[in-house]
Amino acid sequence: MKPLQPESAVSRRSFMRLAGAAALPILTEAHFARAAMQSAVAPGGKPDTRPEMKRPRMAFPEGAVLINANENPLGPCKAACEAIAAIAYKGGRYDIDGETAKLTTTFAQQNGLKEEYISVYAGSSEPLHFATLAFTSPSKGFVTADPSYEAGMTAAKVSGAKITKVPLTASHAHDVKAMVAADRNAGVLYICNPNNPTGTLTTREDIAYAVANKPKGSIVLVDEAYIHLSDSPSVLDMVAADKDLIVLRTFSKVYGMAGIRCGFAVGRPDLLARLQPYGQNAMPITGSAAANVSLLDAELVPSRKKIIGDIRNDTFDWLAKNNYKFIPSQSNCFMIDTGRDGKGVIAAMQAKNVFIGRTWPIWPNSVRITVGSPEDMAAFKTAFKQVMDAPPVAAELHNSYGHNRQFDLA
Repeated sequence: MKPLQPESAVSRRSFMRLAGAAALPILTEAHFARAAMQSAVAPGGKPDTRPEMKRPRMAFPEGAVLINANENPLGPCKAACEAIAAIAYKGGRYDIDGETAKLTTTFAQQNGLKEEYISVYAGSSEPLHFATLAFTSPSKGFVTADPSYEAGMTAAKVSGAKITKVPLTASHAHDVKAMVAADRNAGVLYICNPNNPTGTLTTREDIAYAVANKPKGSIVLVDEAYIHLSDSPSVLDMVAADKDLIVLRTFSKVYGMAGIRCGFAVGRPDLLARLQPYGQNAMPITGSAAANVSLLDAELVPSRKKIIGDIRNDTFDWLAKNNYKFIPSQSNCFMIDTGRDGKGVIAAMQAKNVFIGRTWPIWPNSVRITVGSPEDMAAFKTAFKQVMDAPPVAAELHNSYGHNRQFDLA
């Protein structure tokens, strides 16, 4: 595979894009969750202005049920917590024992990769942002599914790129043929698999099609944040085969390290080099150490996949018995069509101290639910039934008019 040609690090275009990168914060799932909380429409059609909604970032009312940010309530595994405690006293040094190098070696060996194909970041938000900036521009667009995770579109706005949103297929997969055809000047085709917010899968064959048929000079950016929770195979082997794609991984989901921060960008060295001008902070040694021992725990992923899957499927059984419309998922999140204005439902749930996820413009009546603990989901069931049994307020009826058939009953 011929390497993509790097841009000049000192060109006027790259300088302006770097300046733009500094002008906008790198957004994470937590940012989107907080924004949805503060913009929810309270009963009566007004913004939710309760005092707790104005507290400092990520402060929640006592006893709040948090199923709004795709977090894992199991938290870091025991070995990860022990690794953090054991190394914390060395935090006065940047990485005296080479924890990040150890992590890179472990991940490379487990996945049949060369170490130079791996860049370690504090989560996957930075490489998602930087890869979008590196490969899009006013003449190189960004193509994504609709709905899908929004952070890449935010970065594409910084680079001045044309953003093309392609609706999901009838089975809620990425419509890769439509995505490839949507913008023949695209610089990035973004595929989140499993998708956020739907938790649905795009086949390996479809991703391979996108890689083989994408516009010349572009990359396919595959976000595998939720891959361990599904039955879908990874496409890391396509990276090892030197294809034009970058795969993103994070320890925030199945590994329960959202607040600790660790992730990867995986790609050919020439592709990863395109991200470097946008910066790469030194990793916290706690994050690298915790991630490394998490990878070494062979039982961690399958056991957590089963725990989360069992809770999710129990919730699906309850939804089906109560005739609520939802999309079956292979992730720790799923979508419910409420049949009314989604923001009003979010606010009504918040009033019951249950914080659920956000809506997407293409499906304004649908809300995303994170799979929490059994106790979280029991509280969700009680609150959701109360909200849905109550008549919608006038503002909800107005906003939901004509948007009541977003997907079929699961």
